[in-house]
Formats: sequence, C-alpha cells, structure tokens
Amino acid sequence: MLLQISQPLSPALLAECQALAAEDQLFGPGKATAGWHARERKHNLQARSEPAVQSLLARVAEALTAHPLIRSAARPRDIVRLLLSRYDTGMSYGTHVDDALMDGQRTDLSFTVFLSGPDDYDGGRLVIDEPAGERAFAMQAGDMLLYPSTSLHRVEPVTRGRRLVLVGWIRSHVRSAEAREILFDLDRVIATLRAGGNAGESLDLLLKTRSNLLRLWAEN
Repeated sequence: MLLQISQPLSPALLAECQALAAEDQLFGPGKATAGWHARERKHNLQARSEPAVQSLLARVAEALTAHPLIRSAARPRDIVRLLLSRYDTGMSYGTHVDDALMDGQRTDLSFTVFLSGPDDYDGGRLVIDEPAGERAFAMQAGDMLLYPSTSLHRVEPVTRGRRLVLVGWIRSHVRSAEAREILFDLDRVIATLRAGGNAGESLDLLLKTRSNLLRLWAEN
C-alpha cells in the first residue's frame, strides 16, 4: 500500500527542519548509511549525527508515530532510522531497495517527508516501481509519502535548485502488508460510521475487507 499523507508535522516543526537543512556545515556524503550495493548509487548529502540534528529528529519521530493516519496505516512499533537528506543540483539516488534490516530491526515501511516544494527544484522526483508501472512524486513541502520497504525506487537527478527531505523506516507491530491494509480499511469504516458518513462507502470497504479475509483464510 502506498499512501500520501498531508502535513503530518506541525508548521513550527516543519520550519525547524527546513532551517536545520540550510546549515551547510552539518552535512556530509550520504553514502555512509547505504548498503553495499545502494552505496554505489547514492549521490546526496546527509546531516551528520550532531546533537542538534538528533534532538530534532527525535521530535519528528515522536510526531510521526503519534499521527492518527500513520498509526492506522503503519501500526508503528519503532521508527528504525530517520535521516535528514539534501540533494543539490546534479545529485541523485539510483534504483535500489532499502535494507531489510537496519540497526538490527526489520524494515516494513519506508517514508519520505518533503521539506522543499516542487517549485524549489527541477528533477529530483521520487520514483516508485509498482507492478502496474512506475509512479513519480514531487510533493508539497510538509507532505509525506509512505510506501513498502520492499519496493524498488530511485531519486531522479536534480537539475535545478535543492531538494530537502526527511527519510525514514518503520518497523510495524503487524508484519504482514495484507493484514495492515485490512486493518487500515476497517479503521476507515469505523471513522466513517462514527462521523455519520456515507454508508455506501463503508459498505464498499467492508465488502473489500471480507474478500481479502477470504483470500487469506479460504482453502480449496
């Protein structure tokens, strides 16, 4: 499941991230945190593990794990790792898949929080390889893309400006992607019914959930 989430950080926290990302002395080569294969394709800058950076990232992690939509879609047990990354003109990240284990923990979901908007740079789109084809994203500043860590993806070369992002990985309480989607759909039904919303929409989601449960449980 791939999910676009609007403005999961408060405006004040987003502004702090943007200000820190403008401090050139905090950044070094991004290759240090990539796996052996991805390291060959990673050409960006990354904030070093300075106290100011770690303090800010801890508050970002707390805000993200408390966000209702992220809690429902990801069922986060931990944010395994969180990085502040920068792509200046000419930088890119070639096609790769994220490491299955980081810091001894399984990665189930990956995410990108865009700190700069699409008007701030050219190129630099995050491209996700899905079974139906590739999808490219350059979202508004403050928006977040949540996607499976199993996906092949890349960042196209930045041809103008500067692309600023937070990237992270989530270990979920629910290991199965199918089970997470079913729980997410049920949460959506519950929210709709509690708000007195559209019964037809709730019925569609319930029928989808029933079919997906049958696929998991039915034997020929």
